[in-house]
Amino acid sequence: MRLPHVTDLDGVDVAVCGVPTDDAVSFKSGARFGPEAIRSASVLLRPYNARLKVDVVEHLSMVDYGDAPTVPGYHVETLGRIEQFLRPLHEAGVVPLVLGGDHSIVLAELRAAAATHGPLALVHLDAHADVWDAYYGAKYFHGTVFKRAAEEGLIDPSKSVQAGMRGTLYGESDVEEPRRLGFDAIYGDELETLSPAEYGDRVRARVGDAPAFLSFDVDFVDPAFAPGTGTPEVGGPTSGQAMAYLRALTGIDFRGFDCVEMSPPYDHAGITAWLAASACHEMLSLLALARSR
Repeated sequence: MRLPHVTDLDGVDVAVCGVPTDDAVSFKSGARFGPEAIRSASVLLRPYNARLKVDVVEHLSMVDYGDAPTVPGYHVETLGRIEQFLRPLHEAGVVPLVLGGDHSIVLAELRAAAATHGPLALVHLDAHADVWDAYYGAKYFHGTVFKRAAEEGLIDPSKSVQAGMRGTLYGESDVEEPRRLGFDAIYGDELETLSPAEYGDRVRARVGDAPAFLSFDVDFVDPAFAPGTGTPEVGGPTSGQAMAYLRALTGIDFRGFDCVEMSPPYDHAGITAWLAASACHEMLSLLALARSR
């Protein structure tokens, strides 16, 4: 959005941060280039959200805070550096909007957020629940992140909602795992029966007044509309439907946002980067609307 690159947090409401890493992907890599692609696409964004009737610039002081440090090939070390990069934002009352990067980075984001805000309600839009116990025998992958977050007490599953999951699984137990952990899991076939307003009502009823975190994986969207991602799953929402589900999340106390798994090598027309940038604008609009009220 042509935001200034600023690291002084005085008077800042929102800091856009990049996390250029994809060391924890299980299939196609490339998401480390996502922050750059989303930033490039975002120059087309304008301040006013006509659907939510709010001007993000009027109500939010926004900066581009730059990229978190990473250590290619050393994922656990990378998570620690991301957490330390983000902690001062929460301590200063700034809301981070993080551009990924693969979905494993959210563990560091939630560690940083929970250190200030306590356990958060998770609002998660994704084709995958990301609650497997391990991948290749390792505990820290993009498909294990929300199980680790629940185990560490960073999120409160009883106040959290996951939506959009679909595609093949390893077994029947995978279907029940999110609910076993305590999440409200809205699989793709059920989500198709809910209007955006009904989805928003269900999330608000679950989250209540708890501090919340919104995580949007671009593979939530059908790959016909968002091909630039490493683990696509057919049969998801259109890009327009995805934006409507995001816009429905008004009235929630969000303390952090992210948009992850945008992988430019598979996005030859740049359409997924535009979708990701638009999703980020909807997140900013939710926060601006809350501040305006």
